[in-house]
Amino acid sequence: MNEITVLPILGSLRRGSYNRMALHAARELAPEGVTLLAEPSLREIPPLDTDAIEESGFPPAVTRLAEAVRAADAVLFVSPEYNYSVPGVLKNAIDWVSRTPQQPFKGKPVGLMGASPGPVGTARMQYHLRQVFVFLEAHPVTRPEVMIGLAPSRFDEAGALTDETTAGFIRDYLELLRGWTLRLKAGAP
Repeated sequence: MNEITVLPILGSLRRGSYNRMALHAARELAPEGVTLLAEPSLREIPPLDTDAIEESGFPPAVTRLAEAVRAADAVLFVSPEYNYSVPGVLKNAIDWVSRTPQQPFKGKPVGLMGASPGPVGTARMQYHLRQVFVFLEAHPVTRPEVMIGLAPSRFDEAGALTDETTAGFIRDYLELLRGWTLRLKAGAP
């Protein structure tokens, strides 16, 4: 079977986020054999508190996210860059989930993309997130990179992607994530 399920994790809570728009575009551009699941909300995840784990266990929102990561064939992070790095809400969610039993990012194929009003896209955030993946033993797609710079010029007022070059990058990237995931599932390096 050559189909995969991909759990998108959105690193922005903002309704009008360019990254939400990019995720919507990814859903529309997903090639055959790639199903993007509903993205979980990170809103209900409290700030990481390891004392709380010992006192009352994992919050339900964390448990649901960990189970969703486990169940998906791959994870696609779609995130902005805040202060040259990973948004706090996203890092917090990753930190929580990484502490759950049978850490679900280990061995998981991972994709990364992001959109930003600036010309660099989300390069620094993606590089920092890759460092996190090293520790978590996740397997990110390394190339190509989808860093959507100058995002206001790539989407229309309704949030639809209007740039064909960017659409091609997203489509190709999802196909690559599919191939990478199938290779890892088959045990190929």
